[in-house]
Amino acid sequence: MRLATLGERWWRRMAIAPGSALPQRRLFLLPTRFGLGWAVLFLLLLLFGINYQNTLAYLLAFWLFGLGVVALLRAWRNLLGVTPTLHLPHEVFAGGEARLGVALAGGRPRTALELHAGGASARINLPEGQGEAILALPAPVRGEQRLPLLRLETRWPLGLVRALAWLESDERLLVYPCPLEEDEAEHRHAGAGLEATDFAGLRRAEPGDSPARLAWKQWSRTGVLAAKAFSLPPRQQLWLDYDACRGDPERRLSLLCARVLAHHRAGDRYGLRLPGVTLPQGEGPHQRRRALEALARFSPAGEREAGR
Repeated sequence: MRLATLGERWWRRMAIAPGSALPQRRLFLLPTRFGLGWAVLFLLLLLFGINYQNTLAYLLAFWLFGLGVVALLRAWRNLLGVTPTLHLPHEVFAGGEARLGVALAGGRPRTALELHAGGASARINLPEGQGEAILALPAPVRGEQRLPLLRLETRWPLGLVRALAWLESDERLLVYPCPLEEDEAEHRHAGAGLEATDFAGLRRAEPGDSPARLAWKQWSRTGVLAAKAFSLPPRQQLWLDYDACRGDPERRLSLLCARVLAHHRAGDRYGLRLPGVTLPQGEGPHQRRRALEALARFSPAGEREAGR
């Protein structure tokens, strides 16, 4: 365990930040099992040729050596100069997956690049010098989390060596609590008793839209089919209170997370009260994001300090 920790620290020192082209001093070449077998076969053929003065053994040995050197250089050049860029997921809930986007730009075609991080892997080719892959990272718990070390490597063309580089980002992944619905939810669901009457503009038409809501005049002028959007009045003005929930801290946060999502869908105006944190009442996507971020960053230690 201690050796693994020391190894990780060393790799972190050798890691580069995303957004920079991979320099040659941060690229490493490690032999694979197949590459070690290739080297053993070369040595055996070389010893056989020396002992028995066999020209064919010499020829095969140096052919293997030359091919190995070419494969080593091609693998090194396949990774040199690649520029990785990370795209954090829009939102992640505990117990789910964080779909981390990794864009690679090589300036020229690259083949058989591999990405590894946190137990997730992806393979990507850059036929036109650019490509993108998705790494599905596990997100078991809520909170602000450090991104794992990302390993970019290639074994192309023969799999004799692994050319690899390490990437480390300073960005943090914010994981929201896992929504937990109550058996008897205290919030009201959208749909009943509301009538959308205030015209709010046009949006792109979607399958299932009523023909009465389609903007036919807009379609006749522009050729783009749009639908009329109407705003809904706020349903309720209420507070979501941590102290009103029952259970351990994580269960309370999960209940509040489910309520935030439900009240946002219903168009309600709501505020959030946590020990030491009060989020004023509001509505819309901005309020939803602020409430979820407050739940994700809440520390039970802050609850104990507020109770003193």
